Amino acid sequence: VIVHEIKESMEKEAIAEHAVGWDVILFPSPAFKRMLLVGVGTAIAQQAVGIDAIQYFLVFILDESGIKSRAAQTWILIVLGLIKLVVIVLAGHLFDRRGRRPLFFVSLLGMAVSLSLVSFAFIGKASSEGFAVFGLALYLAFFSLGMGPGAWLIPSEVFSTMIRAKAMSVATFMNRVTATVISSTFLSVANAMSYAGFFILMAVVCLVVLAWMYVYLPETKGRPLEDMSQYFAEITGDRSVLEAEEMLYRNDDDDASAGESRRSRAEGAERAPARSLMQERPPPEDAHIVGTMA
Repeated sequence: VIVHEIKESMEKEAIAEHAVGWDVILFPSPAFKRMLLVGVGTAIAQQAVGIDAIQYFLVFILDESGIKSRAAQTWILIVLGLIKLVVIVLAGHLFDRRGRRPLFFVSLLGMAVSLSLVSFAFIGKASSEGFAVFGLALYLAFFSLGMGPGAWLIPSEVFSTMIRAKAMSVATFMNRVTATVISSTFLSVANAMSYAGFFILMAVVCLVVLAWMYVYLPETKGRPLEDMSQYFAEITGDRSVLEAEEMLYRNDDDDASAGESRRSRAEGAERAPARSLMQERPPPEDAHIVGTMA
């Protein structure tokens, strides 16, 4: 049953993908615009908090904080990676129990505090390697708790079937563009503002993203795609998305009914010659002998 439902869902998504063009993405109606704002915005926000830039230049950050030993840097990187792994497993369990919004809010608030701690490692001349390592560990843990996995979960849950494939490609593209811009400018910005200034800037970005998600991000826990389309239609006063989906599914059902009817007629046509052959076939000679003996 589950395999059949998955197959049916994939067939409907394929039909929906070919039913609409890029106009619905480039010139969206209010409901689709709100979907794109939430889905693509969440994908951009994941990289706007600086995760890729910080991970790419972790060795530089540790070196600037005063940890010069390559062996110590290697072990710190291993421990940080293990922390991310453990917290991501925990997040997968919590997303379905606690909901999406609470984990995003805890994640972003924790990241803002963590980045503030990291900035202390670069303020003044006192030895502050501990602040750097502890702050980075907290930052990666809080990122993995919400923004890491959740930024890909939300787009897949808010996009209507009609635009999901195209909208997900836009979300992925914008995610990688944001990552490229922030990562490629990290060293220049850090040198211009100082490392402390950069981390404070990222903490402010986390708070801005938190405020944006508080306003725009809906709770998607336990809600099917049909409910999400209804939500965006109601919040924007635009029912065109519901009408388009209804028309699409009606055509899909009509095509399915027509296909069933054609198959039934074909099966009936195959049975008719077989019945006529059975009626026209003469009785075997043994039947006459048996009748005589009787």
